[in-house]
Amino acid sequence: MSITEVITGLNKNDASVKKYLFETYFGKLSAISLRYSKSAAQSSEVFNTAFNACLFKLQRQKNNPQFDLDAFMEKEFIQEVVDFIKNIRSEYYVASTVYATSKDNKNYDLFEANDLIDFNAIDNDILVKSLQQLVPSQRLIFNLHVIENYTLEDSSLILEASEQTAKSNLEKARYNLQKNIEKSLKEQQYEQSF
Repeated sequence: MSITEVITGLNKNDASVKKYLFETYFGKLSAISLRYSKSAAQSSEVFNTAFNACLFKLQRQKNNPQFDLDAFMEKEFIQEVVDFIKNIRSEYYVASTVYATSKDNKNYDLFEANDLIDFNAIDNDILVKSLQQLVPSQRLIFNLHVIENYTLEDSSLILEASEQTAKSNLEKARYNLQKNIEKSLKEQQYEQSF
């Protein structure tokens, strides 16, 4: 389906165009909303809100043959998800009580080897669960910078925060994510021992 057909169909409120967009982007966008959310229930709410906002924004686009629908949907969806999570005020401004640095010499760089964690063999469910346990400010910056590959500057613009705040939250996110993964792996080993 061409971009012109998509925009025209959305402007006419054509259900077949909405169905086409839903079926085309559901997998990728639902995975994004799951990573950014604290639970599957919240992820469903986030997905529905952000997807509908993307359709509304798409409807307002000009008929441009060079328009990249995939890039548009992903970029706008991520922005809508970030805005949604940030608007849950009671959740977003909860401060983390875990510090990003430790007085001992343990290494909490998420991308270096560790005795317990083999980053090449971690189960996807453990990663998602560990991400969901992060406080929203840490979950947002980690997803934007590490997973979506936004620069720290671009991530801070999307989050409407200073670069220093984004960097601080990223350090906390890496530390806390590693601790969450370690905890999940220990629980898994304990369950397997029975």
